[in-house]
Amino acid sequence: YGYFYLAQLFQKGYNADELILPIYTDTKVPNQPKSAASKVYDLINKDLTDAISLLETYNRDNKSSINKAVAQGLLAYAYGAQGNYSKVRDITSDIIAQNQFPLTTENQLVAKLDGTKLTNPESGFNNINTPSWMWGVDLTTAIDLDLISWWGQIDYYTYSYAYAGDPKTIDSGLQSKITAADIRKGQFNSTGRPLGKFFDTNRVPGGQRIITTDYVYMRIEEMYLLNAEAKAMLGDDAGAKSILKQLFAIRKVDPSYLDALSGAALQKEIYLQTRIEFWGEGKSYLAMKRNKATTTRGANHLFMAGESFPYNDPRLTFVIPQAEVLNNPVL
Repeated sequence: YGYFYLAQLFQKGYNADELILPIYTDTKVPNQPKSAASKVYDLINKDLTDAISLLETYNRDNKSSINKAVAQGLLAYAYGAQGNYSKVRDITSDIIAQNQFPLTTENQLVAKLDGTKLTNPESGFNNINTPSWMWGVDLTTAIDLDLISWWGQIDYYTYSYAYAGDPKTIDSGLQSKITAADIRKGQFNSTGRPLGKFFDTNRVPGGQRIITTDYVYMRIEEMYLLNAEAKAMLGDDAGAKSILKQLFAIRKVDPSYLDALSGAALQKEIYLQTRIEFWGEGKSYLAMKRNKATTTRGANHLFMAGESFPYNDPRLTFVIPQAEVLNNPVL
């Protein structure tokens, strides 16, 4: 899992022969040179495949632990990064067929208000017990998480940065592509704040001080959209559309326009739906690299508004830190 994210962050795009990272499987080995991406992904694939086997009979008692389905999801992402969409299709199809996690419901997707009163407390993306969540963290007062938190960055109803005037908002270009009937439109206000998606259920501005709203790391919709992406990439347009239509039914999106899409146009639409569905959940960077996409920043960005960035732009990838270079003479 760690090496997968290192590979994503330190390689512009998957090139099997490119030397990208040193591999360490033992803390006692001496400094290692960079290994080819193919070797790094061999390690990733083997570890996650072994994990799936070892977790076959494991029954977790909380979603902070990784179970078989989560390990499968991570492996699907790894194969997707390598462009091995046959594996992605097969793994995600299996996760969906296990029927462990139902799709997120309409009431869980977006806040519904009677004036200022929340009428569906199951909304807010704040509860690890939400049935569609595959993996997350149950935050409690005992953890004593305060200002420096993801919720502090994103939630107007948590006392921290977003409340105090540093809002994190959806890109205006992306927001404009959410159709009027789509209930996900209601996840954001007119300025792009996610007031209807991520929030403390009490909805008191700056009210939550010690964080008890939970972190979501993976939910079942990821597997549906990965499955649709894989099928589209493999030329199974009908299969990809079928998956999308299941999601659209809950989100009140008229699916009829999908019938006219095929090939690259359908792939582009699935990428768009991935960006909309998982805004704020940490999935767009991976999707951008998988799809070799270019993103144009909307007018509401403080910096570089209107500029376009391809997936392999050097500014979207880290370089190995100087301290590591100095301390590893064989790097």
